[in-house]
Amino acid sequence: MKKIWIAEDDAAILTELRALLTANGYQPVDAPPCDLALLDVNLPGDSGFTLCRKLRQSSDTPVIFLTARDTPEDELLAFGVGGDDFIRKPYNSAVLLARIGRLLKTTAHDALTVRGLTLDLPGMQAYYQGTGVELTKNEARILWCLMQKEVCTRDDLIEDLWTNGMYIDGNTLYVNIGRLREKLGRIGAGDLIRTVRGVGYRL
Repeated sequence: MKKIWIAEDDAAILTELRALLTANGYQPVDAPPCDLALLDVNLPGDSGFTLCRKLRQSSDTPVIFLTARDTPEDELLAFGVGGDDFIRKPYNSAVLLARIGRLLKTTAHDALTVRGLTLDLPGMQAYYQGTGVELTKNEARILWCLMQKEVCTRDDLIEDLWTNGMYIDGNTLYVNIGRLREKLGRIGAGDLIRTVRGVGYRL
């Protein structure tokens, strides 16, 4: 059972979150170690930003900020201190569970293999027919997305990169796709990424 640390000072919301997580097969905990952290920003002791910074000193555990703070500056700071997602209150339970499931699914796998191509996401390396190549964070994340879905739209890829703390626009995405193709070409897998005209990309 995955453990989720909840740092929330509103008793009603804390009770609600504990019930929601328990009902969906998670174990709420009051402190690390955990498999995912759900942090409010405004807390009586250390802020959620401070808690995330401390957690990042020893762990890459996924962090979701769940907060009433809603300025762009707050969101940027959340990603800047190492957060993986930012959800504003009042939250939608289904959306929160989907974001949690997505992050836990991503971090639960050390490697994914599709059509003979293997991606080691934590190690940021791709392997094909016994040969490997190193990737940047953006390239590894893009490849992970492509390996998860039949077709990825440009918006899908940009949204995923933004959600995981990497800021990217359409032009930068195009450049990263080009570099990823070039690197995969070095190991004989350059033709695996196909462009779907007017839509996006697929493997």
